[in-house]
Amino acid sequence: MTGSNCCTPQRGDSISAPRATDEGWAYLSVDDSAHSVVEIPGGQAHCGTDTPYLPVDEEAPFRTSKIKGFWMDSTVVTNARFAQFVTQTSYQTEAERFGNSFVFNGLLPQDDFFDMAVVSTPWWRAVDGACWYNPTGDKYPSQAQPNHPVTHISWHDAMAFAKWAGGRLPNEAEWEHAARGGQGDVKYPWGDDDPLEAYESPKQAHCNIWQGRFPDDNHTQDGFYGTAPAQSYAPNAYGLYQMCGNVWEWTAQHFKVRSLKKQIRDAHRDKTGFKITKGGSFLCHKSYCYRYRIAARTANSPDSSTSHQGFRLVYDKQPLS
Repeated sequence: MTGSNCCTPQRGDSISAPRATDEGWAYLSVDDSAHSVVEIPGGQAHCGTDTPYLPVDEEAPFRTSKIKGFWMDSTVVTNARFAQFVTQTSYQTEAERFGNSFVFNGLLPQDDFFDMAVVSTPWWRAVDGACWYNPTGDKYPSQAQPNHPVTHISWHDAMAFAKWAGGRLPNEAEWEHAARGGQGDVKYPWGDDDPLEAYESPKQAHCNIWQGRFPDDNHTQDGFYGTAPAQSYAPNAYGLYQMCGNVWEWTAQHFKVRSLKKQIRDAHRDKTGFKITKGGSFLCHKSYCYRYRIAARTANSPDSSTSHQGFRLVYDKQPLS
């Protein structure tokens, strides 16, 4: 495994080969009654690991820092909640303004987007019209499901939403502190049990990740091929759902390379201005992208958007709603 952007294609990636927007999202419910926040206690926060699986990503070392308590969305932001934001502000996402976004080819009814494939990762397609409310684009239009994570969201989009909602994106230490749920140095929000171990039904699954041979065969033992509803599976000890798997989550933090090793610096030489993302997604698999561990990390350019990229907010005091 390398530090290449295998997980998250970015604006500017080579592809083999602006549209006007409308209120195509109007079909979505803007009922935000399902939104909830949980209190995350302050104290000694754990971040990173001394047993990195992907040293090139600078997962090491294990470190601690003291942080103040905060509040956090119990789930990632859903399509219904994002629709409420758009209804009140008429905000247009960057994917809408660019006229396209990156879609995993397995989500498309037909795999005929070869002229728009990302050269280095051909399972990604730059699809015209793909955006948060039309996640598979103009040729194969689809409707975003209200209780699923909002996707095709850039870092700039997430920041705009945070300003409207009175919150902010977490930094990496806050995100890991919350994901660990007070359990200390654990691999996953539920502990150290491998989520790929056999189980009898989706109800016993820990998270939504790829199960099978990537990118051609997903066994969907966890119940989902693409995104799962935001409030799926058991929450961690703090009451947070799906801190690993489902969709990558933007953080507020710049991606910086600390290492002096040439191999690591070369692997990340094109990531100036990138933002750290955490948690992995429904496309992660141990054999390909073992980044659904808490200490794992990747980064993307702040204007990039994909079908597996979302976010959740933190708040310095409990929000009124």
